[in-house]
Amino acid sequence: MIVDDNASVRSMIRTLLHTTVDSFCECSDGSEALKSYEQYHPDWVLMDIMMKRVDGFQATKEILSEFPNAKIIMITQHNDPKLKQKAQTIGATEFVLKEHLLDIEHIIHRKPIK
Repeated sequence: MIVDDNASVRSMIRTLLHTTVDSFCECSDGSEALKSYEQYHPDWVLMDIMMKRVDGFQATKEILSEFPNAKIIMITQHNDPKLKQKAQTIGATEFVLKEHLLDIEHIIHRKPIK
């Protein structure tokens, strides 16, 4: 599942991962993320942090409160250690800068540590 308010970024992620991922569901805001997760139960969630109505941190908290085993990769263009720390604190699986989106393919193929 791709959650990002920028349609171009969602399209770019689909293009980068089209040979790795069988199907995608998309949300344009964190407010849609929990309902979509409940409906589709995706293997992975790629969650933007900065969105207009409900940010990625809040959406991640909501998903993880209902589905504690959800695997959420926070994605952002802001290389800020405080954002990374907050993502880890709320339970995100990974934190990836948008300039390093190719790293996502490696992350989703890694065997879970848990």
